[in-house]
Amino acid sequence: MKYLKDLREGDRVSETYLCKTRNAAVTKNGKPYENVTLQDKTGTIDAKIWEPNSEGIGEFSPMDYVNIFGDVSSFNGQLQISIKRTRRCREGEYDPADYLPVSARDKAEMEADLQALIGSVKNKYLHALLTSFFVEDEAFSKKFRTSSAAKSVHHGFVGGLLEHTLGVAKLCAHLASVYPILHHDLLVSAALLHDIGKTKELSAFPENDYTDEGQFLGHIYIGARMVEARCAKIPDFPKQLSMELVHCILAHHGKLEFGSPKKPSTPEALALNYADEIDAKLETFKELKENAQTPGWQGFNRLFENNIYL
Repeated sequence: MKYLKDLREGDRVSETYLCKTRNAAVTKNGKPYENVTLQDKTGTIDAKIWEPNSEGIGEFSPMDYVNIFGDVSSFNGQLQISIKRTRRCREGEYDPADYLPVSARDKAEMEADLQALIGSVKNKYLHALLTSFFVEDEAFSKKFRTSSAAKSVHHGFVGGLLEHTLGVAKLCAHLASVYPILHHDLLVSAALLHDIGKTKELSAFPENDYTDEGQFLGHIYIGARMVEARCAKIPDFPKQLSMELVHCILAHHGKLEFGSPKKPSTPEALALNYADEIDAKLETFKELKENAQTPGWQGFNRLFENNIYL
């Protein structure tokens, strides 16, 4: 199989991909065409069907596996496929494992890291809270370990949420070892819980798209509500500790314009905000580097609001 990351401008492709999205559109001249997003485990690519009524374009829908014949070109610095023919594949003609992006990290290694971080939290209330989510709640645990951390941008793959959470929590544990002002158990607990709302904000793979709950509420509010409700079930959980923990989650994007209902008011909330941003942005750099066609200047990047060099 020729994966999307291996395509180059000028290639002619005849391969099966997962159709992520398919939408009708019209050119400036009023000619109908279709926008299609194709996916495999290495990423996604934009594709166009310029002749949607052609006999060679078979019926297919989003989340179908489709055999694509077309040409690879470049538009605004990004590769895209001009689709000439399509055929919806039957079950057995493809291996789903080829189409789901998966964390490159070893699952057993990540699980060991997660358990070590939980074990480092000695406060009995916070330890009980973490155990209730990541050990005792089997339905949540399964979703958390297989969810992505985003629809796109960073950690948008199976296991991405766990990988991102571990990155943030390790940074926070280190910060707590350097700065005595930081409450280790509170900060590490907040780091492990900061994005649990994404288990409800995003649907499972292969869809990995925003749910109604995610669109209406967002993962920050969803996660804060989940933590607050679980704290209330733990006997004698200190109210002040619960509020400080929930505040960290509400403030972890740092600014109101970045989606945080609150700005950081405690050192732990501030540390979590920066750790979250560092892990997300360095992962974005890593993914940009992996997908870059050539080294050097990559052009303007909207996330960084700057020209990126790799």
